[in-house]
Amino acid sequence: MTSNWKDILQDRLPLYGHRNWLVIADSAYPAQSKQAIETMVVDEEQVAVLEQTLAILGSCKHIQPNIYTDKELNFVSDDDAPGIGSYRQELGALLKGHKVRTLPHEEIISTLDRVSEKFRVLLIKTNMRIPYTSVFLELECGYWYADAEKRLRISMRSKNGSRTVRHARNAGSSLQKAVIQK
Repeated sequence: MTSNWKDILQDRLPLYGHRNWLVIADSAYPAQSKQAIETMVVDEEQVAVLEQTLAILGSCKHIQPNIYTDKELNFVSDDDAPGIGSYRQELGALLKGHKVRTLPHEEIISTLDRVSEKFRVLLIKTNMRIPYTSVFLELECGYWYADAEKRLRISMRSKNGSRTVRHARNAGSSLQKAVIQK
């Protein structure tokens, strides 16, 4: 058990940037084998850990979270998982004002597996014992936004497009000539 998880999180966040992930998980979340996935186990309520994590992230100027939850969460019944209805309400209140995307659990796990090939993931396992309650935070740049990136890419294509294509064609024919001469 890690009692100083907040200190560890605050220590990691200056290192983390866009493409790193944080996961606030239920207690049955599996230990993944990728070395880039660091797992901490805390004996605290999942919603409280998520709330504190969001508050810590809110003080970071260089990153902001994209939030994902399991699609299955919306379909689990209270008969099968007592307390899930209350959890959904609590989670909804906590995430109000945030854009939350839902994806199938296996898709999110696969994404983490792929991401951890190049980037670090910090996973905090809580004492939550309700299925499909993990919350996934994909970190993005806090001072550069998707619409600005899109405008940048359009500008790059429109201003350099003809030169880039011409340069690529010339490079291609030079390469072909070099290959033929060998």
